[in-house]
Amino acid sequence: MSKSYYDPADLRKFGSITEWSEELGEKFFEYYNKVFEEGALSPREKSLIALAVAHVRQCPYCIDAYTKDGLQRGITKEEMMEAVHVGAAIESGATLVHGVQMMNKYKKLSM
Repeated sequence: MSKSYYDPADLRKFGSITEWSEELGEKFFEYYNKVFEEGALSPREKSLIALAVAHVRQCPYCIDAYTKDGLQRGITKEEMMEAVHVGAAIESGATLVHGVQMMNKYKKLSM
């Protein structure tokens, strides 16, 4: 398979989502842009968070976007990889903690 379902060129088309729902698309971008402004967290910190979430959500578009954004903000490859590991640890922990539900259900059903 030579072509991926995810075309990197599609990331540049993200703004076009407003074409089929202008009002909602514009509201989304207004919110999105506001979120990434300087606040209690710096845009650099937000970029690292976004990169970690992008990996947890497995969004290749977001991974590309926030790797590029991180580089532009001076985030090192080591910081990026550490953020990815933080995301992976949380995702793994979230999966494993649901094992308690399985254990509870098993105990209840096997009584």
